[in-house]
Amino acid sequence: MKFVCPQSELNTHLSLVGRVVPARPSKPVLSNVLIKVDEEKQQVTLIGFDETMGIQTSFKATVEEPGELTLPAKLLESIIARLPSEDIAIQETQEDAAVTITSSSGKYEVRGLSAEDYPSLPVIEDGQAAELSIEALLEGLKGALFATSADESKQVLTGVHLMAEPEILEFAATDGHRLAVVRTSDESGDKDDSVAKMDVTVPAKALRDLERMLQTYTSSEPIALKFDRTQVIFELGDQRLTTRLLEGQYPNYRQLIPKQFERQVTIDRKLLMDALERIAVLADQKNNIVKLSLDSKQQSVAVSVEAQEVGSGREVVAAQISGDDLDIAFNVRYLLDGLKALGTNEVQLQCNTATSPSIFVPLGEVQMTYLVMPVQIRS
Repeated sequence: MKFVCPQSELNTHLSLVGRVVPARPSKPVLSNVLIKVDEEKQQVTLIGFDETMGIQTSFKATVEEPGELTLPAKLLESIIARLPSEDIAIQETQEDAAVTITSSSGKYEVRGLSAEDYPSLPVIEDGQAAELSIEALLEGLKGALFATSADESKQVLTGVHLMAEPEILEFAATDGHRLAVVRTSDESGDKDDSVAKMDVTVPAKALRDLERMLQTYTSSEPIALKFDRTQVIFELGDQRLTTRLLEGQYPNYRQLIPKQFERQVTIDRKLLMDALERIAVLADQKNNIVKLSLDSKQQSVAVSVEAQEVGSGREVVAAQISGDDLDIAFNVRYLLDGLKALGTNEVQLQCNTATSPSIFVPLGEVQMTYLVMPVQIRS
């Protein structure tokens, strides 16, 4: 194996596959990155895999000799990241499955392991296929990922539920206290009715890495998707992400969203966020609870917090309110997370009582519903 490539190119691709290399691997070879060098294509392929999730990425290089080898991922990434931004040469030595890395700053030798023991990434032979536009995917991930659960005991809630119907893609995530649902119209989707509907739950960790990959994806080509009952594979040009799906029945979240509301509040998203950010400084001292007081006569929302032994705060934000006055309390972090994801100039808060689910919707083109459970106010 012998090739020459820009340091920046190798560094970028190593940091991508390094994200899935496990800290405590089940076997030593999994702490390595698999390097495949193809002379015919003049291409280098890197693979990282933890037996649940894998990333494969390729880039162009000047290849003099083909070959395959695995090298310690973290060590290699640390060395390459610190080399000068110029062309570097990597050549396999004759013994010990090692390589020499040569740049103007000097020469390094890194020992690895044979590629023979590295497990293959999963392939899907008889699954279903779909195509998704990059815009639809990014919009859905931005609006849903933040609401997934971090509690591994509720494993199915640690992922985002994807449902696809002809031209519609729905993303849903809940942690039991809040629910985010995004519906995107996917113009690139396959219009053939014979394509099976998608109904899968994908781990949030995999989707966060997919989101990073999408942000550097420059092609206008749609993302190819293959899935069966246990695996899903996303293909983005020369990059591929594969992950095991989460098992278990995802909650019927649509039935949680109320059909009618007694109160509606239209408010400037940025003004409400800024007030909540300031109030959160005090709310964090107590229990993260912030109270919203709807005043239909004054057409305003008062944002307040009472943190005993620390202090209190109150701000008033102008709003358009229909319905009776109401005091309702929420976890301030849940409100801020949702408002950041909603992304429009104005949002609408729809609610019934101080203890029933409330929803926030953006006023604009984005089809998103963010449901938050209120917190009971102790008088």
